[in-house]
Amino acid sequence: MNYDEIFPKIISHAKEYGFIFQSSEIYDGLSAVYDYGQLGVELKNNIKMAWWKAMVQMHENIVGLDSAILMHPTVWKASGHVDAFNDPLIDNKDSKKRYRADVLIEEQIDKYYQKAIKDADKRAQKEGWEKGSEEYNSFLEKGRNGVKAQELQTRLEEALNAEDSLTALRDVIIEADIVCPISGSKNWSEVKQFNLMFKAQLGATEGSAMDIYFRPETAQGTYVNYLNVQKTSRMKLPFGIAQIGKAFRNEIVARQFIFRMREFEQMEMQFFIKPGTQGEWFEYWKEQRRKWHQALGLDPSKMRFHLHEKLAHYADAAEDIQFTFPFGTKELEGIHSRTDFDLGRHQEFSGKKLQYFDPETQESFVPYVVETAVGLDRTFLAHLSNAYDEEEVPSAKGTMEERKVLRLHPVLAPYKVAVFPLVRKDGLPEIAREIIDDLKFEYNVMYDEKDAVGRRYRRHDAIGTPYCVTVDYETKDDNMVTIRERDSMHQDRIPIKKVNDYIRDRLDWRNVLK
Repeated sequence: MNYDEIFPKIISHAKEYGFIFQSSEIYDGLSAVYDYGQLGVELKNNIKMAWWKAMVQMHENIVGLDSAILMHPTVWKASGHVDAFNDPLIDNKDSKKRYRADVLIEEQIDKYYQKAIKDADKRAQKEGWEKGSEEYNSFLEKGRNGVKAQELQTRLEEALNAEDSLTALRDVIIEADIVCPISGSKNWSEVKQFNLMFKAQLGATEGSAMDIYFRPETAQGTYVNYLNVQKTSRMKLPFGIAQIGKAFRNEIVARQFIFRMREFEQMEMQFFIKPGTQGEWFEYWKEQRRKWHQALGLDPSKMRFHLHEKLAHYADAAEDIQFTFPFGTKELEGIHSRTDFDLGRHQEFSGKKLQYFDPETQESFVPYVVETAVGLDRTFLAHLSNAYDEEEVPSAKGTMEERKVLRLHPVLAPYKVAVFPLVRKDGLPEIAREIIDDLKFEYNVMYDEKDAVGRRYRRHDAIGTPYCVTVDYETKDDNMVTIRERDSMHQDRIPIKKVNDYIRDRLDWRNVLK
Protein backbone atom coordinates (compact mmCIF):
# COMPACT_ATOMS: atom_id res chain seq x y z
CA MET A 1 0.00 0.00 0.00
CA ASN A 2 1.30 3.44 -0.98
CA TYR A 3 1.83 5.35 2.26
CA ASP A 4 1.13 8.66 0.51
CA GLU A 5 -2.40 7.59 -0.49
CA ILE A 6 -3.85 6.33 2.78
CA PHE A 7 -4.71 9.59 4.58
CA PRO A 8 -8.39 9.69 3.44
CA LYS A 9 -8.67 6.03 4.49
CA ILE A 10 -7.26 6.80 7.93
CA ILE A 11 -9.73 9.68 8.42
CA SER A 12 -12.63 7.46 7.32
CA HIS A 13 -11.43 4.60 9.54
CA ALA A 14 -11.15 6.93 12.54
CA LYS A 15 -14.82 7.91 12.21
CA GLU A 16 -16.19 4.49 11.25
CA TYR A 17 -14.78 2.81 14.34
CA GLY A 18 -15.35 5.57 16.88
CA PHE A 19 -11.91 7.13 17.23
CA ILE A 20 -12.61 10.72 16.11
CA PHE A 21 -15.73 12.68 15.18
CA GLN A 22 -16.18 16.17 13.80
CA SER A 23 -17.23 18.47 16.65
CA SER A 24 -20.90 19.53 16.53
CA GLU A 25 -21.37 17.35 13.45
CA ILE A 26 -25.19 17.43 13.55
CA TYR A 27 -24.87 21.22 13.08
CA ASP A 28 -22.50 20.76 10.11
CA GLY A 29 -19.45 20.81 12.36
CA LEU A 30 -16.96 23.39 13.58
CA SER A 31 -13.85 23.76 11.45
CA ALA A 32 -10.63 22.35 12.92
CA VAL A 33 -12.32 21.18 16.15
CA TYR A 34 -12.77 17.45 16.81
CA ASP A 35 -14.24 15.12 19.43
CA TYR A 36 -12.58 11.87 20.47
CA GLY A 37 -14.99 8.93 20.39
CA GLN A 38 -15.17 5.85 22.60
CA LEU A 39 -12.03 4.27 21.14
CA GLY A 40 -10.22 7.55 20.55
CA VAL A 41 -10.43 8.60 24.18
CA GLU A 42 -8.95 5.23 25.24
CA LEU A 43 -6.02 5.53 22.83
CA LYS A 44 -5.50 9.15 23.85
CA ASN A 45 -5.50 8.30 27.55
CA ASN A 46 -3.06 5.45 26.94
CA ILE A 47 -0.64 7.84 25.20
CA LYS A 48 -0.96 10.22 28.14
CA MET A 49 -0.26 7.38 30.57
CA ALA A 50 2.80 6.28 28.60
CA TRP A 51 4.16 9.85 28.62
CA TRP A 52 3.42 10.39 32.32
CA LYS A 53 5.07 7.12 33.27
CA ALA A 54 8.17 7.94 31.21
CA MET A 55 8.43 11.50 32.50
CA VAL A 56 7.20 11.50 36.09
CA GLN A 57 7.05 7.92 37.35
CA MET A 58 10.45 6.96 35.94
CA HIS A 59 12.26 10.11 37.14
CA GLU A 60 12.69 10.94 40.83
CA ASN A 61 13.42 14.58 40.00
CA ILE A 62 10.34 15.30 37.85
CA VAL A 63 6.93 16.08 39.33
CA GLY A 64 3.56 16.90 37.82
CA LEU A 65 1.36 19.98 37.59
CA ASP A 66 -2.09 20.88 36.28
CA SER A 67 -2.30 24.66 35.86
CA ALA A 68 -5.37 26.68 34.92
CA ILE A 69 -6.32 27.45 31.33
CA LEU A 70 -7.14 31.07 32.24
CA MET A 71 -4.26 33.15 33.58
CA HIS A 72 -3.56 36.79 34.41
CA PRO A 73 -3.16 38.71 31.12
CA THR A 74 0.25 40.06 32.14
CA VAL A 75 1.55 36.47 31.92
CA TRP A 76 1.19 36.68 28.13
CA LYS A 77 2.73 40.13 27.99
CA ALA A 78 5.76 38.87 29.90
CA SER A 79 6.07 35.73 27.75
CA GLY A 80 6.02 37.75 24.52
CA HIS A 81 2.83 36.18 23.18
CA VAL A 82 0.88 39.46 23.06
CA ASP A 83 3.50 41.13 20.86
CA ALA A 84 5.16 38.25 19.03
CA PHE A 85 2.82 35.25 18.80
CA ASN A 86 2.03 35.69 15.13
CA ASP A 87 1.87 33.64 11.96
CA PRO A 88 2.90 34.99 8.53
CA LEU A 89 -0.21 34.49 6.39
CA ILE A 90 -0.66 34.77 2.63
CA ASP A 91 -3.87 34.64 0.54
CA ASN A 92 -4.36 33.16 -2.89
CA LYS A 93 -6.54 35.65 -4.75
CA ASP A 94 -8.11 33.01 -7.00
CA SER A 95 -9.05 30.31 -4.49
CA LYS A 96 -9.66 32.84 -1.66
CA LYS A 97 -7.77 30.44 0.62
CA ARG A 98 -5.30 31.56 3.30
CA TYR A 99 -2.03 29.80 4.07
CA ARG A 100 0.93 30.13 6.39
CA ALA A 101 3.69 31.42 4.15
CA ASP A 102 6.47 29.46 5.86
CA VAL A 103 4.41 26.25 5.83
CA LEU A 104 3.79 26.59 2.08
CA ILE A 105 7.55 26.71 1.55
CA GLU A 106 8.18 23.84 3.98
CA GLU A 107 5.66 21.70 2.11
CA GLN A 108 7.46 22.40 -1.16
CA ILE A 109 10.75 21.41 0.50
CA ASP A 110 9.15 18.17 1.67
CA LYS A 111 7.89 17.44 -1.86
CA TYR A 112 11.45 17.74 -3.15
CA TYR A 113 12.68 15.58 -0.28
CA GLN A 114 10.12 12.83 -0.97
CA LYS A 115 11.04 12.89 -4.66
CA ALA A 116 14.71 12.64 -3.68
CA ILE A 117 13.95 9.52 -1.61
CA LYS A 118 12.11 7.90 -4.53
CA ASP A 119 15.03 8.74 -6.86
CA ALA A 120 17.50 7.25 -4.37
CA ASP A 121 15.37 4.12 -3.91
CA LYS A 122 15.30 3.54 -7.68
CA ARG A 123 19.05 4.06 -8.01
CA ALA A 124 19.71 1.82 -5.00
CA GLN A 125 17.67 -0.98 -6.56
CA LYS A 126 19.63 -0.63 -9.80
CA GLU A 127 23.07 -0.42 -8.16
CA GLY A 128 22.43 -2.86 -5.32
CA TRP A 129 22.93 -0.27 -2.57
CA GLU A 130 21.46 -0.77 0.88
CA LYS A 131 19.09 1.93 2.08
CA GLY A 132 21.01 4.19 4.46
CA SER A 133 24.41 3.22 3.02
CA GLU A 134 27.05 5.85 2.26
CA GLU A 135 26.35 5.60 -1.48
CA TYR A 136 22.60 5.89 -0.91
CA ASN A 137 22.88 8.92 1.38
CA SER A 138 25.32 10.64 -0.96
CA PHE A 139 22.97 10.21 -3.92
CA LEU A 140 20.04 11.36 -1.78
CA GLU A 141 21.89 14.54 -0.85
CA LYS A 142 23.49 15.34 -4.22
CA GLY A 143 20.70 14.28 -6.54
CA ARG A 144 18.65 16.93 -8.34
CA ASN A 145 15.70 16.94 -5.95
CA GLY A 146 17.92 16.65 -2.89
CA VAL A 147 19.81 19.75 -3.98
CA LYS A 148 16.53 21.58 -4.64
CA ALA A 149 15.31 20.73 -1.13
CA GLN A 150 18.53 22.00 0.45
CA GLU A 151 18.58 25.20 -1.60
CA LEU A 152 14.96 26.02 -0.78
CA GLN A 153 15.57 25.25 2.90
CA THR A 154 18.45 27.73 2.89
CA ARG A 155 16.31 30.38 1.21
CA LEU A 156 13.54 29.85 3.78
CA GLU A 157 15.96 30.28 6.66
CA GLU A 158 17.40 33.43 5.12
CA ALA A 159 13.88 34.84 4.65
CA LEU A 160 12.89 34.11 8.25
CA ASN A 161 16.00 35.90 9.46
CA ALA A 162 15.61 38.86 7.10
CA GLU A 163 14.82 42.29 8.49
CA ASP A 164 11.64 42.41 6.39
CA SER A 165 10.80 38.71 6.71
CA LEU A 166 7.23 39.10 5.38
CA THR A 167 8.38 40.46 2.03
CA ALA A 168 11.23 37.96 1.92
CA LEU A 169 8.85 35.02 2.46
CA ARG A 170 6.60 36.18 -0.38
CA ASP A 171 9.63 36.56 -2.66
CA VAL A 172 10.63 32.94 -1.95
CA ILE A 173 7.10 31.73 -2.74
CA ILE A 174 7.05 33.63 -6.04
CA GLU A 175 10.60 32.69 -7.08
CA ALA A 176 10.11 29.01 -6.20
CA ASP A 177 6.94 28.88 -8.35
CA ILE A 178 4.84 27.61 -5.44
CA VAL A 179 1.20 27.24 -6.44
CA CYS A 180 -2.02 27.22 -4.42
CA PRO A 181 -3.02 23.59 -3.64
CA ILE A 182 -6.66 24.46 -4.46
CA SER A 183 -6.54 26.71 -7.53
CA GLY A 184 -3.11 25.80 -8.85
CA SER A 185 -2.42 29.50 -9.43
CA LYS A 186 0.44 31.76 -8.29
CA ASN A 187 -1.75 34.82 -7.72
CA TRP A 188 -0.55 35.62 -4.18
CA SER A 189 -1.30 38.54 -1.87
CA GLU A 190 1.21 40.24 0.38
CA VAL A 191 2.21 38.37 3.56
CA LYS A 192 0.68 39.71 6.79
CA GLN A 193 1.06 38.86 10.48
CA PHE A 194 -1.86 37.43 12.48
CA ASN A 195 -1.95 36.95 16.27
CA LEU A 196 -3.10 33.45 17.21
CA MET A 197 -4.44 33.93 20.74
CA PHE A 198 -8.14 33.66 21.55
CA LYS A 199 -9.29 36.68 23.54
CA ALA A 200 -12.06 36.56 26.16
CA GLN A 201 -13.42 38.81 28.90
CA LEU A 202 -13.45 38.12 32.62
CA GLY A 203 -15.91 40.06 34.79
CA ALA A 204 -19.53 40.41 35.83
CA THR A 205 -20.35 43.35 33.58
CA GLU A 206 -19.05 44.48 30.23
CA GLY A 207 -17.74 47.78 31.56
CA SER A 208 -15.70 46.17 34.35
CA ALA A 209 -14.52 43.13 32.38
CA MET A 210 -10.81 42.37 32.01
CA ASP A 211 -9.41 41.17 28.68
CA ILE A 212 -7.83 37.74 29.13
CA TYR A 213 -6.64 34.98 26.81
CA PHE A 214 -7.13 31.26 26.45
CA ARG A 215 -3.63 29.90 26.92
CA PRO A 216 -1.80 29.10 23.67
CA GLU A 217 0.59 26.76 25.52
CA THR A 218 0.85 25.08 28.92
CA ALA A 219 4.47 26.08 29.58
CA GLN A 220 3.72 29.49 31.10
CA GLY A 221 1.55 27.86 33.79
CA THR A 222 4.63 25.87 34.75
CA TYR A 223 6.90 28.92 34.90
CA VAL A 224 4.63 30.97 37.13
CA ASN A 225 4.38 27.96 39.49
CA TYR A 226 8.11 27.20 39.45
CA LEU A 227 8.74 28.64 42.92
CA ASN A 228 5.61 27.04 44.43
CA VAL A 229 6.62 23.59 43.21
CA GLN A 230 10.31 23.97 44.05
CA LYS A 231 9.65 25.04 47.64
CA THR A 232 6.82 22.64 48.47
CA SER A 233 8.56 19.61 46.97
CA ARG A 234 12.01 20.69 48.22
CA MET A 235 13.47 19.99 44.80
CA LYS A 236 17.12 20.64 44.01
CA LEU A 237 18.45 21.44 40.56
CA PRO A 238 18.22 19.79 38.16
CA PHE A 239 14.49 19.02 38.37
CA GLY A 240 11.50 19.04 36.05
CA ILE A 241 7.82 19.88 36.07
CA ALA A 242 5.59 17.90 33.69
CA GLN A 243 2.14 18.95 32.54
CA ILE A 244 -0.57 17.67 30.19
CA GLY A 245 -3.25 20.16 29.28
CA LYS A 246 -5.41 21.94 26.74
CA ALA A 247 -4.16 24.86 24.69
CA PHE A 248 -5.94 27.08 22.18
CA ARG A 249 -4.77 28.81 19.02
CA ASN A 250 -6.87 30.73 16.53
CA GLU A 251 -5.38 28.91 13.58
CA ILE A 252 -6.49 30.49 10.33
CA VAL A 253 -4.84 27.71 8.36
CA ALA A 254 -6.21 24.71 10.26
CA ARG A 255 -6.14 21.53 8.21
CA GLN A 256 -4.76 18.02 7.85
CA PHE A 257 -7.33 16.50 10.20
CA ILE A 258 -6.18 16.65 13.86
CA PHE A 259 -2.62 17.71 13.00
CA ARG A 260 -3.39 21.42 13.33
CA MET A 261 -6.43 22.32 15.44
CA ARG A 262 -7.80 25.29 17.33
CA GLU A 263 -8.24 23.31 20.55
CA PHE A 264 -5.58 20.72 21.30
CA GLU A 265 -3.60 19.06 24.06
CA GLN A 266 0.09 19.34 24.85
CA MET A 267 2.43 17.18 26.91
CA GLU A 268 5.22 19.47 28.07
CA MET A 269 8.07 19.12 30.54
CA GLN A 270 10.17 22.06 31.72
CA PHE A 271 13.55 20.91 33.10
CA PHE A 272 15.18 23.51 35.37
CA ILE A 273 18.97 23.43 35.38
CA LYS A 274 22.07 25.36 36.35
CA PRO A 275 23.24 27.88 33.71
CA GLY A 276 26.06 26.44 31.64
CA THR A 277 24.75 22.87 31.70
CA GLN A 278 22.06 23.36 29.04
CA GLY A 279 24.12 21.74 26.26
CA GLU A 280 24.43 18.35 27.94
CA TRP A 281 20.80 18.32 29.10
CA PHE A 282 19.60 19.35 25.64
CA GLU A 283 21.35 16.31 24.13
CA TYR A 284 20.10 14.06 26.94
CA TRP A 285 16.45 14.95 26.40
CA LYS A 286 16.74 14.70 22.63
CA GLU A 287 17.82 11.09 23.01
CA GLN A 288 15.26 10.29 25.71
CA ARG A 289 12.40 11.60 23.64
CA ARG A 290 13.53 9.76 20.50
CA LYS A 291 13.67 6.51 22.49
CA TRP A 292 10.18 7.05 23.91
CA HIS A 293 8.55 7.48 20.50
CA GLN A 294 10.30 4.41 19.13
CA ALA A 295 9.58 2.33 22.24
CA LEU A 296 5.87 2.84 21.56
CA GLY A 297 6.22 1.56 18.03
CA LEU A 298 6.77 4.54 15.74
CA ASP A 299 8.80 3.50 12.71
CA PRO A 300 12.36 4.88 13.10
CA SER A 301 12.66 5.27 9.33
CA LYS A 302 9.81 7.80 9.43
CA MET A 303 11.46 9.89 12.15
CA ARG A 304 14.25 12.45 11.97
CA PHE A 305 15.66 15.40 13.87
CA HIS A 306 15.36 18.85 12.33
CA LEU A 307 17.66 21.63 13.54
CA HIS A 308 16.16 25.11 13.90
CA GLU A 309 18.33 27.57 12.02
CA LYS A 310 16.17 30.51 13.13
CA LEU A 311 15.73 30.37 16.90
CA ALA A 312 12.78 31.73 18.83
CA HIS A 313 13.47 34.80 20.96
CA TYR A 314 13.75 32.65 24.10
CA ALA A 315 16.04 29.86 22.83
CA ASP A 316 19.75 29.20 22.37
CA ALA A 317 19.15 25.77 20.77
CA ALA A 318 16.13 24.01 19.30
CA GLU A 319 15.47 20.81 17.38
CA ASP A 320 12.28 19.08 16.30
CA ILE A 321 11.53 15.40 16.14
CA GLN A 322 9.77 15.14 12.79
CA PHE A 323 7.56 12.28 11.65
CA THR A 324 6.56 11.38 8.10
CA PHE A 325 2.78 11.59 8.13
CA PRO A 326 0.85 10.56 4.98
CA PHE A 327 0.71 14.26 4.01
CA GLY A 328 4.40 15.00 4.59
CA THR A 329 7.18 15.16 7.16
CA LYS A 330 6.08 17.45 9.98
CA GLU A 331 6.98 18.43 13.53
CA LEU A 332 5.92 15.95 16.19
CA GLU A 333 7.87 17.21 19.20
CA GLY A 334 10.14 20.13 19.98
CA ILE A 335 13.16 20.10 22.29
CA HIS A 336 14.20 23.64 23.21
CA SER A 337 16.93 25.17 25.33
CA ARG A 338 15.02 28.23 26.56
CA THR A 339 17.84 29.80 28.69
CA ASP A 340 16.51 31.91 31.61
CA PHE A 341 14.21 33.95 29.38
CA ASP A 342 10.85 32.83 30.78
CA LEU A 343 11.65 32.93 34.49
CA GLY A 344 13.60 36.16 33.97
CA ARG A 345 10.70 37.85 32.22
CA HIS A 346 8.16 36.74 34.85
CA GLN A 347 10.51 37.93 37.56
CA GLU A 348 10.74 41.30 35.81
CA PHE A 349 7.00 41.74 35.18
CA SER A 350 5.76 40.37 38.54
CA GLY A 351 8.42 41.95 40.74
CA LYS A 352 8.80 38.59 42.54
CA LYS A 353 12.14 36.81 42.77
CA LEU A 354 12.11 33.52 40.87
CA GLN A 355 15.62 32.48 41.76
CA TYR A 356 17.23 29.31 43.04
CA PHE A 357 19.67 29.31 45.96
CA ASP A 358 22.46 26.78 45.46
CA PRO A 359 23.58 25.57 48.93
CA GLU A 360 26.86 24.25 47.51
CA THR A 361 28.06 27.46 45.87
CA GLN A 362 26.11 29.80 48.16
CA GLU A 363 24.82 31.75 45.16
CA SER A 364 21.37 32.65 43.84
CA PHE A 365 20.48 32.66 40.15
CA VAL A 366 17.58 32.33 37.74
CA PRO A 367 17.61 28.72 36.45
CA TYR A 368 17.92 27.85 32.78
CA VAL A 369 15.29 25.58 31.19
CA VAL A 370 15.34 22.74 28.68
CA GLU A 371 11.85 22.02 27.41
CA THR A 372 10.33 18.98 25.75
CA ALA A 373 6.97 19.76 24.15
CA VAL A 374 4.95 17.18 22.23
CA GLY A 375 1.45 17.51 20.80
CA LEU A 376 -0.83 14.81 22.15
CA ASP A 377 -3.14 15.01 19.14
CA ARG A 378 -0.20 14.87 16.73
CA THR A 379 1.18 11.85 18.59
CA PHE A 380 -2.27 10.24 18.32
CA LEU A 381 -2.29 10.88 14.56
CA ALA A 382 1.29 9.62 14.19
CA HIS A 383 0.37 6.31 15.84
CA LEU A 384 -2.84 6.01 13.85
CA SER A 385 -0.93 6.63 10.59
CA ASN A 386 1.92 4.34 11.62
CA ALA A 387 -0.39 1.50 12.67
CA TYR A 388 -2.96 1.47 9.84
CA ASP A 389 -2.45 -1.36 7.38
CA GLU A 390 -4.35 -3.29 4.73
CA GLU A 391 -3.37 -6.77 3.59
CA GLU A 392 -4.72 -9.83 1.80
CA VAL A 393 -5.16 -12.89 4.03
CA PRO A 394 -6.81 -16.32 3.55
CA SER A 395 -10.47 -16.46 4.52
CA ALA A 396 -12.33 -19.33 6.17
CA LYS A 397 -13.58 -20.31 2.69
CA GLY A 398 -10.05 -20.65 1.35
CA THR A 399 -10.20 -17.49 -0.75
CA MET A 400 -8.25 -14.29 -0.13
CA GLU A 401 -9.87 -11.35 1.63
CA GLU A 402 -8.81 -7.89 2.74
CA ARG A 403 -7.83 -7.37 6.36
CA LYS A 404 -7.69 -3.87 7.83
CA VAL A 405 -5.54 -3.82 10.94
CA LEU A 406 -4.28 -1.22 13.38
CA ARG A 407 -0.87 -2.47 14.48
CA LEU A 408 -0.83 -0.33 17.61
CA HIS A 409 1.65 -1.15 20.36
CA PRO A 410 -0.35 -3.36 22.79
CA VAL A 411 0.07 -0.88 25.67
CA LEU A 412 -1.62 1.81 23.55
CA ALA A 413 -4.48 -0.29 22.17
CA PRO A 414 -7.95 0.91 23.30
CA TYR A 415 -8.93 -2.65 24.25
CA LYS A 416 -6.22 -5.04 25.36
CA VAL A 417 -8.32 -8.21 25.15
CA ALA A 418 -11.56 -9.31 23.50
CA VAL A 419 -13.28 -12.45 24.80
CA PHE A 420 -15.55 -14.47 22.50
CA PRO A 421 -17.91 -17.34 23.30
CA LEU A 422 -17.97 -19.55 20.19
CA VAL A 423 -21.77 -19.53 20.38
CA ARG A 424 -24.33 -17.72 22.53
CA LYS A 425 -25.54 -20.80 24.39
CA ASP A 426 -24.57 -23.96 26.26
CA GLY A 427 -22.80 -22.10 29.05
CA LEU A 428 -20.04 -20.62 26.84
CA PRO A 429 -21.07 -16.96 27.43
CA GLU A 430 -20.96 -17.58 31.18
CA ILE A 431 -17.37 -18.88 30.98
CA ALA A 432 -16.38 -15.89 28.82
CA ARG A 433 -17.89 -13.53 31.39
CA GLU A 434 -15.89 -15.19 34.17
CA ILE A 435 -12.67 -14.60 32.20
CA ILE A 436 -13.61 -10.93 31.70
CA ASP A 437 -14.36 -10.55 35.41
CA ASP A 438 -10.82 -11.77 36.15
CA LEU A 439 -9.14 -9.50 33.57
CA LYS A 440 -11.09 -6.25 33.88
CA PHE A 441 -9.35 -5.09 37.06
CA GLU A 442 -6.09 -4.73 35.10
CA TYR A 443 -7.13 -4.24 31.47
CA ASN A 444 -9.80 -2.72 29.28
CA VAL A 445 -11.60 -5.83 28.04
CA MET A 446 -14.46 -6.28 25.56
CA TYR A 447 -17.04 -9.08 25.40
CA ASP A 448 -18.10 -9.85 21.82
CA GLU A 449 -20.59 -12.53 20.76
CA LYS A 450 -21.97 -11.09 17.50
CA ASP A 451 -21.23 -12.75 14.12
CA ALA A 452 -18.91 -15.64 13.29
CA VAL A 453 -15.55 -15.74 15.09
CA GLY A 454 -13.71 -14.84 11.88
CA ARG A 455 -15.70 -11.63 11.50
CA ARG A 456 -15.11 -10.81 15.14
CA TYR A 457 -11.36 -11.21 14.55
CA ARG A 458 -11.55 -8.76 11.62
CA ARG A 459 -13.51 -6.26 13.71
CA HIS A 460 -10.93 -6.31 16.49
CA ASP A 461 -8.03 -6.19 14.03
CA ALA A 462 -9.53 -2.96 12.72
CA ILE A 463 -9.61 -1.31 16.16
CA GLY A 464 -6.21 -2.62 17.21
CA THR A 465 -7.13 -5.18 19.89
CA PRO A 466 -3.90 -7.19 20.32
CA TYR A 467 -5.35 -10.37 21.87
CA CYS A 468 -8.60 -12.26 21.33
CA VAL A 469 -9.67 -15.15 23.55
CA THR A 470 -12.19 -17.70 22.25
CA VAL A 471 -14.21 -19.99 24.52
CA ASP A 472 -15.36 -23.13 22.68
CA TYR A 473 -17.04 -26.44 23.56
CA GLU A 474 -13.71 -28.07 24.44
CA THR A 475 -13.22 -25.38 27.08
CA LYS A 476 -15.96 -26.99 29.14
CA ASP A 477 -13.94 -30.21 29.28
CA ASP A 478 -10.29 -29.07 29.47
CA ASN A 479 -10.58 -25.52 30.92
CA MET A 480 -8.45 -24.22 28.04
CA VAL A 481 -9.09 -21.38 25.57
CA THR A 482 -7.66 -20.25 22.25
CA ILE A 483 -5.78 -16.94 22.38
CA ARG A 484 -5.00 -15.22 19.10
CA GLU A 485 -2.37 -12.51 18.52
CA ARG A 486 -3.40 -9.64 16.23
CA ASP A 487 -0.33 -8.97 14.06
CA SER A 488 0.81 -12.53 13.34
CA MET A 489 -2.69 -14.05 13.69
CA HIS A 490 -0.94 -16.92 15.54
CA GLN A 491 -3.13 -18.89 17.93
CA ASP A 492 -2.19 -20.67 21.15
CA ARG A 493 -4.20 -23.03 23.31
CA ILE A 494 -3.64 -22.21 26.98
CA PRO A 495 -5.35 -22.91 30.32
CA ILE A 496 -7.86 -20.31 31.47
CA LYS A 497 -5.88 -19.78 34.67
CA LYS A 498 -2.85 -18.68 32.60
CA VAL A 499 -4.64 -16.10 30.44
CA ASN A 500 -3.91 -13.25 32.86
CA ASP A 501 -0.21 -14.18 33.03
CA TYR A 502 -0.05 -14.43 29.22
CA ILE A 503 -1.44 -10.90 28.81
CA ARG A 504 0.55 -9.42 31.71
CA ASP A 505 3.87 -10.66 30.33
CA ARG A 506 3.19 -8.91 27.03
CA LEU A 507 1.93 -5.65 28.51
CA ASP A 508 4.62 -5.21 31.17
CA TRP A 509 5.76 -1.59 31.23
CA ARG A 510 9.24 -2.80 32.18
CA ASN A 511 9.61 -4.13 28.66
CA VAL A 512 8.47 -0.81 27.15
CA LEU A 513 10.24 1.83 29.24
CA LYS A 514 13.30 -0.06 30.46
